[in-house]
Amino acid sequence: MNAVLAFPGQGSQRAGMLDSVPEVDALDRLLDAAEGLVGRELRRLAREGTPSDLADTRVAQPLLYLADWAWGSVLLDVGVRPVAVAGHSLGELAALAIAGVYSVEAGLELVCERSRLMAEAAAANPGTMAAILGLDGDAVADALAGLDGVWVANDNAPGQVVISGLEPAVAAAGEILTAAGARRVVPLDVSGAFHSPLMRTAADSFAQVIGAAEFRDATVPVVQNTRPQPATEAGVIRDALVTQIASPVRWTETMRTLAAYDPVTLIETGPGSVLKGLARRVSGLPALSVEEAGVQMLVEEVLG
Repeated sequence: MNAVLAFPGQGSQRAGMLDSVPEVDALDRLLDAAEGLVGRELRRLAREGTPSDLADTRVAQPLLYLADWAWGSVLLDVGVRPVAVAGHSLGELAALAIAGVYSVEAGLELVCERSRLMAEAAAANPGTMAAILGLDGDAVADALAGLDGVWVANDNAPGQVVISGLEPAVAAAGEILTAAGARRVVPLDVSGAFHSPLMRTAADSFAQVIGAAEFRDATVPVVQNTRPQPATEAGVIRDALVTQIASPVRWTETMRTLAAYDPVTLIETGPGSVLKGLARRVSGLPALSVEEAGVQMLVEEVLG
């Protein structure tokens, strides 16, 4: 059975998120480097951080990147050879490391700089996000047409869309979307209005950082958030990553692209099982969570 690896992003962090990761030789060294880069006690927060602690994008991003990468490295080590990889928001940077676009160390530096720039943009342009349940992306976009200060941030699956923007605008959007038929509007515990124009300063600065980084052609096709078609060329991958911070995550389209590798099983490669659920809702794509299933079961399922 073919496999695609999908790496989760912010929202999947939780206390204990590194506890179940099999031993990876480089992980301790990488955690040391990450703590030095972000000036946070990441080991302690990974073990016992509160939801508020872990919602800090400067904490969530490096921890999720390392957890995602560690799980991906384990799968490669036991012989899983994906036909494609993808990552949700921050998870895309782990996918690129696993695909050989850059080293895990170079990716960690990018992630830590990304988190710093996004935290600064969030402080300068405060905002929030909310999940809209029961409406698809087009319906949400249509209902919000003409409302300033709020945008579709994540088209995760039919019936699950995330909006992002200024707090008053997000609150007003919630009322409009409820009247338009949304089943629920769920405020998200985030530290900024991610994947919206309020992140433009972060995106512009990160574009300069990415421009100076060494990118290589991917060893496996990558399906990216802002360009949900398989790509391996370094220049194409770099350009898509530049626009990601301030642009919507087109996850519904990403899942449909991955499903086209049929027959294929999606492996959620990181903490939790959010992407597994979304894969099944989008296209009925068979999906497993590496954390839930464990490496041995995945090897038996994928490698036979």
